[in-house]
Amino acid sequence: VQLQASGGGLVQAGGSLRLSCVASKRTISNNAMGWFRQNPGKEREFVSRITWTGTTYYADSVKGRFIISRDNAKSTVYLQMNSLKPEDTAVYYCAANLGSIGNSSPGTYRYWGQGTQVTVSS
Repeated sequence: VQLQASGGGLVQAGGSLRLSCVASKRTISNNAMGWFRQNPGKEREFVSRITWTGTTYYADSVKGRFIISRDNAKSTVYLQMNSLKPEDTAVYYCAANLGSIGNSSPGTYRYWGQGTQVTVSS
């Protein structure tokens, strides 16, 4: 699986962005998919995940503001980010888990996209 993330950019606090992650080379319909983020010198942080059946999970820091979804026909996973805060600034990565449920640990995700920068100004 190859993953291509896009949709990052510069936005003011309170604004919105929608990240997309397109998978190629094989289907991801049976894989749990996740979004993580990372800042320089810090560990990669769980943001959200979605199981193969569409059940969603969120980090407490983004709950109520971010929405993860998937379109298996398009092999695409989305992360709608609303009410953005400066502390959401990071490089955002999408990832595919080998399993169908997944979890919040980055080490269990086998395939990773290249990352897309999100910068939220105050």
